[in-house]
Amino acid sequence: MAEVNLAKRKEKCENCTKQCNKRQAEDGTNSHHSSEANEEAAEPPQLLLSACLSCEGCLTEEETVSISQQSLEDLHRALALNKKCDASKHKVLVASVCPQSLPFFAVKFGLDISEAARKLCGFLKSLGVQYVFDTTLAAGFSVLESQSEFVQRYRRRSHDSHALPMFTSSCPGWIRYAERVLGSLVTPHICTARSPQQVMGCLIKDYFSKQQKLSPGQLYHFVVAPCFDKKLEAVREEFYNSVLESRDVDCVLTSGQVFGLMEQQKVSVEELDSVPLDHILGESADTELLRHEGRGSEGFLEHVFKHAAKELFGLDVHKITYKTLRNRDFQEVSLERDGETLLQFAAVYGFRNIQTLVHRMKKGRLPYQLVEVLSCPGGCLSGRGQAESDGGRVDKPLVQHMEEAYTSLPVRLPELNPAVHTLYQDWLQGQDSPQSNALLHTGYRPGNHAHPPPPHMQW
Repeated sequence: MAEVNLAKRKEKCENCTKQCNKRQAEDGTNSHHSSEANEEAAEPPQLLLSACLSCEGCLTEEETVSISQQSLEDLHRALALNKKCDASKHKVLVASVCPQSLPFFAVKFGLDISEAARKLCGFLKSLGVQYVFDTTLAAGFSVLESQSEFVQRYRRRSHDSHALPMFTSSCPGWIRYAERVLGSLVTPHICTARSPQQVMGCLIKDYFSKQQKLSPGQLYHFVVAPCFDKKLEAVREEFYNSVLESRDVDCVLTSGQVFGLMEQQKVSVEELDSVPLDHILGESADTELLRHEGRGSEGFLEHVFKHAAKELFGLDVHKITYKTLRNRDFQEVSLERDGETLLQFAAVYGFRNIQTLVHRMKKGRLPYQLVEVLSCPGGCLSGRGQAESDGGRVDKPLVQHMEEAYTSLPVRLPELNPAVHTLYQDWLQGQDSPQSNALLHTGYRPGNHAHPPPPHMQW
Protein backbone atom coordinates (compact mmCIF):
# COMPACT_ATOMS: atom_id res chain seq x y z
CA MET A 1 0.00 0.00 0.00
CA ALA A 2 2.84 2.35 0.89
CA GLU A 3 4.43 1.72 -2.51
CA VAL A 4 1.16 2.59 -4.24
CA ASN A 5 0.82 5.85 -2.26
CA LEU A 6 4.44 6.70 -2.98
CA ALA A 7 3.90 6.15 -6.70
CA LYS A 8 0.81 8.34 -6.64
CA ARG A 9 2.64 11.13 -4.85
CA LYS A 10 5.54 10.93 -7.29
CA GLU A 11 3.09 11.07 -10.18
CA LYS A 12 1.48 14.14 -8.62
CA CYS A 13 4.84 15.85 -8.27
CA GLU A 14 5.80 15.15 -11.87
CA ASN A 15 2.37 16.29 -13.04
CA CYS A 16 2.76 19.45 -10.96
CA THR A 17 5.91 20.51 -12.82
CA LYS A 18 4.35 19.55 -16.15
CA GLN A 19 1.31 21.68 -15.43
CA CYS A 20 3.50 24.57 -14.27
CA ASN A 21 5.49 24.35 -17.50
CA LYS A 22 2.30 24.18 -19.55
CA ARG A 23 0.75 27.14 -17.73
CA GLN A 24 3.82 29.29 -18.12
CA ALA A 25 4.09 28.34 -21.80
CA GLU A 26 0.44 29.34 -22.32
CA ASP A 27 1.02 32.61 -20.46
CA GLY A 28 3.99 33.32 -22.69
CA THR A 29 1.92 32.65 -25.83
CA ASN A 30 -1.11 34.68 -24.81
CA SER A 31 0.60 37.79 -23.48
CA HIS A 32 2.63 40.56 -25.07
CA HIS A 33 5.87 41.50 -23.36
CA SER A 34 8.62 44.03 -23.85
CA SER A 35 11.88 42.98 -25.48
CA GLU A 36 13.44 42.68 -22.02
CA ALA A 37 10.66 40.36 -20.89
CA ASN A 38 11.01 38.31 -24.06
CA GLU A 39 14.70 37.83 -23.34
CA GLU A 40 13.81 36.63 -19.84
CA ALA A 41 11.21 34.25 -21.28
CA ALA A 42 13.97 32.47 -23.17
CA GLU A 43 15.46 31.38 -19.85
CA PRO A 44 14.28 28.22 -18.05
CA PRO A 45 10.86 28.64 -16.39
CA GLN A 46 10.91 30.32 -12.97
CA LEU A 47 8.61 28.79 -10.36
CA LEU A 48 7.97 30.44 -7.02
CA LEU A 49 7.94 27.97 -4.16
CA SER A 50 4.80 29.64 -2.82
CA ALA A 51 3.02 28.79 -6.09
CA CYS A 52 4.32 25.23 -5.91
CA LEU A 53 3.15 24.68 -2.34
CA SER A 54 -0.23 26.28 -2.85
CA CYS A 55 -0.83 23.83 -5.72
CA GLU A 56 -0.96 21.04 -3.10
CA GLY A 57 -0.22 18.51 -5.85
CA CYS A 58 2.37 16.66 -3.80
CA LEU A 59 0.53 16.71 -0.45
CA THR A 60 -0.59 13.47 1.11
CA GLU A 61 -4.30 13.00 1.75
CA GLU A 62 -3.72 13.52 5.46
CA GLU A 63 -1.87 16.79 4.83
CA THR A 64 -4.59 17.99 2.48
CA VAL A 65 -7.27 17.41 5.11
CA SER A 66 -5.20 19.06 7.85
CA ILE A 67 -4.35 22.12 5.78
CA SER A 68 -8.00 22.54 4.78
CA GLN A 69 -8.71 23.04 8.48
CA GLN A 70 -6.26 25.95 8.67
CA SER A 71 -8.97 28.47 7.91
CA LEU A 72 -11.27 31.13 9.29
CA GLU A 73 -14.06 28.59 9.11
CA ASP A 74 -12.26 26.42 11.65
CA LEU A 75 -11.89 29.39 14.00
CA HIS A 76 -15.58 30.20 13.56
CA ARG A 77 -16.47 26.59 14.46
CA ALA A 78 -14.48 26.83 17.69
CA LEU A 79 -16.15 30.15 18.55
CA ALA A 80 -19.59 28.76 17.74
CA LEU A 81 -19.11 25.73 20.01
CA ASN A 82 -18.46 28.04 22.94
CA LYS A 83 -21.90 29.59 22.45
CA LYS A 84 -23.72 26.28 22.75
CA CYS A 85 -25.11 24.82 25.97
CA ASP A 86 -22.88 21.75 26.06
CA ALA A 87 -20.08 23.14 28.22
CA SER A 88 -18.06 19.93 27.83
CA LYS A 89 -17.26 21.01 24.27
CA HIS A 90 -16.26 24.57 25.16
CA LYS A 91 -12.63 25.52 24.60
CA VAL A 92 -10.41 28.32 25.80
CA LEU A 93 -9.32 30.22 22.71
CA VAL A 94 -5.71 31.43 22.65
CA ALA A 95 -4.16 33.56 19.90
CA SER A 96 -0.43 33.99 19.35
CA VAL A 97 0.62 36.85 17.08
CA CYS A 98 3.98 36.79 15.30
CA PRO A 99 5.95 40.05 15.74
CA GLN A 100 6.36 40.23 11.94
CA SER A 101 2.55 40.45 11.62
CA LEU A 102 2.20 43.45 13.90
CA PRO A 103 3.82 45.95 11.47
CA PHE A 104 1.21 44.93 8.88
CA PHE A 105 -1.61 45.95 11.21
CA ALA A 106 0.26 49.10 12.24
CA VAL A 107 0.40 50.23 8.60
CA LYS A 108 -3.17 49.20 7.84
CA PHE A 109 -4.51 50.90 10.99
CA GLY A 110 -2.35 54.00 10.57
CA LEU A 111 -1.07 53.60 14.15
CA ASP A 112 2.23 53.00 15.87
CA ILE A 113 3.00 49.34 16.33
CA SER A 114 2.24 49.18 20.07
CA GLU A 115 -1.20 50.77 19.70
CA ALA A 116 -1.93 48.59 16.66
CA ALA A 117 -1.14 45.51 18.76
CA ARG A 118 -3.62 46.67 21.42
CA LYS A 119 -6.30 47.30 18.79
CA LEU A 120 -5.71 43.86 17.25
CA CYS A 121 -5.96 42.34 20.71
CA GLY A 122 -9.22 44.20 21.26
CA PHE A 123 -10.63 42.85 17.99
CA LEU A 124 -9.66 39.24 18.72
CA LYS A 125 -11.13 39.41 22.21
CA SER A 126 -14.33 40.91 20.82
CA LEU A 127 -14.69 37.69 18.80
CA GLY A 128 -14.45 35.55 21.92
CA VAL A 129 -10.71 34.87 22.17
CA GLN A 130 -9.72 34.76 25.84
CA TYR A 131 -5.93 35.24 25.60
CA VAL A 132 -3.73 37.02 23.06
CA PHE A 133 0.05 36.66 23.23
CA ASP A 134 2.90 37.70 20.98
CA THR A 135 5.52 35.11 20.09
CA THR A 136 8.68 37.12 20.81
CA LEU A 137 9.14 35.18 24.05
CA ALA A 138 9.03 31.89 22.14
CA ALA A 139 11.44 33.27 19.57
CA GLY A 140 13.86 33.93 22.42
CA PHE A 141 14.00 30.21 23.14
CA SER A 142 14.57 29.44 19.45
CA VAL A 143 17.44 31.90 19.27
CA LEU A 144 19.12 30.68 22.47
CA GLU A 145 18.83 27.02 21.47
CA SER A 146 20.21 27.83 18.01
CA GLN A 147 23.16 29.64 19.59
CA SER A 148 23.95 26.68 21.80
CA GLU A 149 23.60 24.17 18.96
CA PHE A 150 25.90 26.14 16.68
CA VAL A 151 28.68 26.21 19.29
CA GLN A 152 28.32 22.45 19.78
CA ARG A 153 28.41 21.83 16.03
CA TYR A 154 31.45 24.08 15.59
CA ARG A 155 33.38 22.21 18.28
CA ARG A 156 32.76 18.82 16.67
CA ARG A 157 33.32 19.97 13.08
CA SER A 158 36.66 18.13 12.78
CA HIS A 159 35.11 14.69 13.26
CA ASP A 160 31.51 15.27 12.06
CA SER A 161 31.14 16.06 8.36
CA HIS A 162 27.51 17.07 8.89
CA ALA A 163 28.21 19.53 11.70
CA LEU A 164 28.78 22.55 9.46
CA PRO A 165 27.44 24.50 7.77
CA MET A 166 24.37 24.87 9.98
CA PHE A 167 21.20 26.08 8.28
CA THR A 168 18.49 27.86 10.27
CA SER A 169 15.16 26.08 10.61
CA SER A 170 12.49 28.72 11.30
CA CYS A 171 11.19 28.96 7.70
CA PRO A 172 8.76 26.14 6.79
CA GLY A 173 8.97 26.84 3.04
CA TRP A 174 12.73 26.26 3.16
CA ILE A 175 12.31 23.18 5.38
CA ARG A 176 9.78 21.62 3.01
CA TYR A 177 12.06 22.22 0.04
CA ALA A 178 15.06 20.83 1.92
CA GLU A 179 13.28 17.67 2.98
CA ARG A 180 11.38 16.92 -0.21
CA VAL A 181 13.83 18.05 -2.87
CA LEU A 182 17.36 18.39 -1.49
CA GLY A 183 17.18 15.44 0.90
CA SER A 184 20.23 14.13 2.74
CA LEU A 185 22.52 16.72 1.15
CA VAL A 186 21.00 19.33 3.46
CA THR A 187 18.81 17.81 6.20
CA PRO A 188 21.67 16.78 8.57
CA HIS A 189 22.83 20.39 8.51
CA ILE A 190 19.51 21.92 9.59
CA CYS A 191 19.41 23.34 13.09
CA THR A 192 17.13 21.22 15.29
CA ALA A 193 15.78 24.13 17.35
CA ARG A 194 12.03 24.47 16.89
CA SER A 195 10.71 27.59 15.21
CA PRO A 196 9.15 30.34 17.35
CA GLN A 197 5.69 29.21 16.23
CA GLN A 198 6.19 25.66 17.45
CA VAL A 199 7.93 26.70 20.66
CA MET A 200 4.89 28.87 21.32
CA GLY A 201 2.71 25.85 20.64
CA CYS A 202 4.54 23.91 23.36
CA LEU A 203 4.34 26.86 25.75
CA ILE A 204 0.57 27.05 25.29
CA LYS A 205 -0.32 23.37 25.21
CA ASP A 206 2.18 22.24 27.86
CA TYR A 207 3.07 25.05 30.29
CA PHE A 208 0.07 27.38 29.97
CA SER A 209 -2.51 24.56 29.99
CA LYS A 210 -1.08 23.28 33.28
CA GLN A 211 -1.15 26.76 34.79
CA GLN A 212 -4.81 27.02 33.81
CA LYS A 213 -5.50 23.47 35.07
CA LEU A 214 -6.75 22.45 31.64
CA SER A 215 -5.89 19.58 29.33
CA PRO A 216 -4.24 20.52 26.00
CA GLY A 217 -7.43 19.46 24.23
CA GLN A 218 -9.41 22.09 26.11
CA LEU A 219 -7.38 24.84 24.46
CA TYR A 220 -7.81 26.03 20.89
CA HIS A 221 -4.54 27.69 19.91
CA PHE A 222 -4.25 29.65 16.68
CA VAL A 223 -1.37 31.71 15.33
CA VAL A 224 -1.48 34.91 13.29
CA ALA A 225 1.49 34.79 10.91
CA PRO A 226 2.77 36.67 7.83
CA CYS A 227 3.23 33.49 5.83
CA PHE A 228 0.99 30.81 4.32
CA ASP A 229 3.73 28.20 4.72
CA LYS A 230 3.30 28.34 8.49
CA LYS A 231 0.14 26.30 7.93
CA LEU A 232 2.33 23.50 6.53
CA GLU A 233 4.49 23.61 9.63
CA ALA A 234 1.55 23.40 12.02
CA VAL A 235 0.33 20.11 10.52
CA ARG A 236 3.67 18.27 10.72
CA GLU A 237 3.12 14.94 12.45
CA GLU A 238 5.79 15.53 15.12
CA PHE A 239 3.76 18.48 16.42
CA TYR A 240 0.69 16.31 17.05
CA ASN A 241 0.14 14.41 20.30
CA SER A 242 -1.78 11.29 19.31
CA VAL A 243 -2.39 10.29 22.94
CA LEU A 244 -4.02 13.62 23.83
CA GLU A 245 -5.35 14.11 20.28
CA SER A 246 -4.03 17.65 20.31
CA ARG A 247 -1.85 19.78 18.03
CA ASP A 248 0.58 22.33 19.42
CA VAL A 249 -0.93 24.81 16.96
CA ASP A 250 -4.52 24.08 15.96
CA CYS A 251 -4.76 26.68 13.23
CA VAL A 252 -2.65 29.29 11.44
CA LEU A 253 -4.24 32.39 9.96
CA THR A 254 -2.30 34.90 7.92
CA SER A 255 -2.29 38.59 8.77
CA GLY A 256 -4.22 39.18 5.57
CA GLN A 257 -6.91 36.68 6.54
CA VAL A 258 -7.45 38.35 9.92
CA PHE A 259 -7.55 41.82 8.34
CA GLY A 260 -9.98 40.47 5.73
CA LEU A 261 -12.23 39.26 8.57
CA MET A 262 -12.19 42.77 10.05
CA GLU A 263 -13.17 44.23 6.69
CA GLN A 264 -15.88 41.59 6.25
CA GLN A 265 -17.37 42.53 9.61
CA LYS A 266 -16.99 46.24 8.78
CA VAL A 267 -15.00 46.82 11.95
CA SER A 268 -13.81 50.39 12.51
CA VAL A 269 -10.39 50.66 14.14
CA GLU A 270 -11.54 53.76 16.03
CA GLU A 271 -14.38 51.80 17.64
CA LEU A 272 -12.13 48.95 18.82
CA ASP A 273 -11.08 48.80 22.45
CA SER A 274 -7.37 49.20 23.07
CA VAL A 275 -6.51 46.09 25.07
CA PRO A 276 -2.98 45.17 26.26
CA LEU A 277 -1.57 41.86 25.11
CA ASP A 278 -1.45 39.06 27.67
CA HIS A 279 1.75 37.52 29.03
CA ILE A 280 2.34 33.83 29.54
CA LEU A 281 3.52 34.49 33.13
CA GLY A 282 0.48 36.54 34.09
CA GLU A 283 -0.42 40.15 34.78
CA SER A 284 2.74 40.95 36.75
CA ALA A 285 5.01 40.27 33.76
CA ASP A 286 6.38 42.92 31.42
CA THR A 287 4.17 43.22 28.32
CA GLU A 288 6.25 45.85 26.49
CA LEU A 289 6.59 45.02 22.80
CA LEU A 290 10.19 44.20 21.92
CA ARG A 291 12.03 42.68 19.00
CA HIS A 292 15.23 40.79 18.33
CA GLU A 293 18.06 42.02 16.15
CA GLY A 294 17.89 41.41 12.42
CA ARG A 295 16.16 42.55 9.24
CA GLY A 296 12.50 41.99 10.01
CA SER A 297 12.92 38.32 10.91
CA GLU A 298 14.04 36.88 14.23
CA GLY A 299 17.70 37.79 13.77
CA PHE A 300 19.12 34.29 14.09
CA LEU A 301 22.26 35.18 12.14
CA GLU A 302 23.12 38.22 14.23
CA HIS A 303 22.43 36.58 17.58
CA VAL A 304 24.35 33.40 16.78
CA PHE A 305 27.23 35.40 15.27
CA LYS A 306 27.71 37.56 18.36
CA HIS A 307 27.31 34.61 20.73
CA ALA A 308 29.78 32.44 18.80
CA ALA A 309 32.34 35.26 18.60
CA LYS A 310 32.26 35.58 22.39
CA GLU A 311 31.94 31.90 23.26
CA LEU A 312 34.48 30.52 20.79
CA PHE A 313 36.99 33.34 20.42
CA GLY A 314 36.41 35.67 23.38
CA LEU A 315 35.54 38.58 21.07
CA ASP A 316 32.77 41.10 21.73
CA VAL A 317 30.94 42.12 18.57
CA HIS A 318 28.71 45.16 19.01
CA LYS A 319 27.85 45.93 15.40
CA ILE A 320 27.60 43.62 12.40
CA THR A 321 28.48 44.88 8.92
CA TYR A 322 26.83 43.06 6.04
CA LYS A 323 28.56 42.64 2.69
CA THR A 324 26.07 42.43 -0.18
CA LEU A 325 26.95 39.79 -2.77
CA ARG A 326 24.48 38.95 -5.57
CA ASN A 327 21.75 41.25 -4.21
CA ARG A 328 20.25 42.56 -0.98
CA ASP A 329 18.91 39.08 -0.24
CA PHE A 330 22.34 37.41 -0.41
CA GLN A 331 24.65 38.94 2.16
CA GLU A 332 27.51 37.73 4.30
CA VAL A 333 29.26 38.76 7.51
CA SER A 334 32.76 37.84 8.64
CA LEU A 335 34.68 37.80 11.92
CA GLU A 336 38.37 38.48 11.45
CA ARG A 337 41.37 38.71 13.76
CA ASP A 338 44.93 39.55 12.70
CA GLY A 339 44.03 38.98 9.05
CA GLU A 340 42.50 35.54 9.73
CA THR A 341 38.83 34.85 9.02
CA LEU A 342 37.40 33.13 12.09
CA LEU A 343 33.73 33.01 11.15
CA GLN A 344 31.81 33.59 7.94
CA PHE A 345 28.00 33.60 7.96
CA ALA A 346 25.46 34.34 5.23
CA ALA A 347 21.84 35.49 5.00
CA VAL A 348 20.15 33.95 1.96
CA TYR A 349 16.55 34.91 1.18
CA GLY A 350 14.43 33.83 -1.77
CA PHE A 351 14.65 30.65 -3.82
CA ARG A 352 16.81 31.99 -6.61
CA ASN A 353 19.48 32.73 -4.03
CA ILE A 354 18.85 29.41 -2.29
CA GLN A 355 19.51 27.64 -5.60
CA THR A 356 22.86 29.44 -5.83
CA LEU A 357 23.62 28.40 -2.26
CA VAL A 358 22.81 24.74 -2.93
CA HIS A 359 24.83 24.75 -6.17
CA ARG A 360 27.88 26.00 -4.29
CA MET A 361 27.37 23.40 -1.59
CA LYS A 362 27.25 20.60 -4.17
CA LYS A 363 30.47 21.91 -5.67
CA GLY A 364 32.11 22.00 -2.23
CA ARG A 365 32.57 25.76 -2.45
CA LEU A 366 30.49 26.91 0.50
CA PRO A 367 32.69 28.89 2.91
CA TYR A 368 30.01 29.57 5.53
CA GLN A 369 29.62 28.02 8.96
CA LEU A 370 26.01 29.23 9.31
CA VAL A 371 23.39 30.32 6.80
CA GLU A 372 20.14 32.03 7.74
CA VAL A 373 17.74 30.76 5.07
CA LEU A 374 14.30 32.22 4.35
CA SER A 375 12.15 31.39 1.32
CA CYS A 376 10.62 34.85 0.96
CA PRO A 377 12.75 37.54 -0.72
CA GLY A 378 13.12 40.31 1.84
CA GLY A 379 12.49 38.01 4.79
CA CYS A 380 9.44 37.36 6.94
CA LEU A 381 7.93 40.83 6.66
CA SER A 382 7.53 40.10 2.95
CA GLY A 383 5.50 36.94 3.61
CA ARG A 384 2.81 36.42 0.98
CA GLY A 385 0.16 36.23 3.68
CA GLN A 386 0.44 39.98 4.22
CA ALA A 387 2.69 41.65 1.64
CA GLU A 388 1.01 40.52 -1.56
CA SER A 389 -0.96 43.06 -3.59
CA ASP A 390 -4.18 42.30 -5.46
CA GLY A 391 -2.13 41.62 -8.58
CA GLY A 392 -0.19 38.84 -6.88
CA ARG A 393 3.06 40.78 -6.58
CA VAL A 394 4.80 41.99 -3.45
CA ASP A 395 3.53 45.42 -2.41
CA LYS A 396 6.91 47.13 -2.04
CA PRO A 397 5.65 50.40 -0.48
CA LEU A 398 3.75 48.35 2.11
CA VAL A 399 6.86 46.32 2.90
CA GLN A 400 8.93 49.48 3.28
CA HIS A 401 6.41 50.93 5.74
CA MET A 402 6.33 47.62 7.65
CA GLU A 403 10.13 47.62 7.91
CA GLU A 404 10.04 51.13 9.34
CA ALA A 405 7.40 50.12 11.88
CA TYR A 406 9.26 46.96 12.90
CA THR A 407 12.60 48.71 13.43
CA SER A 408 10.88 51.26 15.70
CA LEU A 409 10.55 48.56 18.37
CA PRO A 410 13.29 48.44 21.03
CA VAL A 411 15.71 45.50 20.88
CA ARG A 412 16.35 43.17 23.79
CA LEU A 413 18.67 40.17 23.73
CA PRO A 414 16.78 36.98 24.64
CA GLU A 415 19.42 36.07 27.22
CA LEU A 416 18.54 39.29 29.05
CA ASN A 417 14.81 38.48 29.17
CA PRO A 418 13.90 37.50 32.75
CA ALA A 419 10.79 35.62 31.55
CA VAL A 420 13.00 33.29 29.48
CA HIS A 421 15.13 32.47 32.52
CA THR A 422 12.05 31.89 34.67
CA LEU A 423 10.54 29.49 32.15
CA TYR A 424 13.81 27.60 31.65
CA GLN A 425 13.71 26.80 35.37
CA ASP A 426 9.98 26.47 36.11
CA TRP A 427 8.90 24.81 32.85
CA LEU A 428 11.96 23.07 31.42
CA GLN A 429 14.00 22.23 34.55
CA GLY A 430 16.98 24.11 33.23
CA GLN A 431 18.76 24.74 29.94
CA ASP A 432 20.02 21.60 28.16
CA SER A 433 17.78 19.40 30.33
CA PRO A 434 15.96 16.36 28.88
CA GLN A 435 12.73 18.37 29.06
CA SER A 436 14.32 21.28 27.22
CA ASN A 437 15.73 19.04 24.50
CA ALA A 438 12.39 17.29 24.03
CA LEU A 439 10.20 20.39 23.85
CA LEU A 440 12.49 22.89 22.14
CA HIS A 441 13.99 20.65 19.45
CA THR A 442 12.80 18.48 16.59
CA GLY A 443 14.32 16.57 13.69
CA TYR A 444 14.35 16.89 9.91
CA ARG A 445 14.66 14.03 7.47
CA PRO A 446 14.60 13.49 3.73
CA GLY A 447 11.07 12.84 2.49
CA ASN A 448 10.30 9.35 1.21
CA HIS A 449 9.61 10.87 -2.18
CA ALA A 450 12.44 13.41 -2.15
CA HIS A 451 13.71 13.89 -5.66
CA PRO A 452 15.42 16.69 -7.57
CA PRO A 453 13.34 19.02 -9.72
CA PRO A 454 13.54 18.51 -13.47
CA PRO A 455 16.75 20.01 -14.93
CA HIS A 456 14.74 22.60 -16.85
CA MET A 457 12.91 23.86 -13.75
CA GLN A 458 14.35 26.68 -11.68
CA TRP A 459 12.99 28.11 -8.44
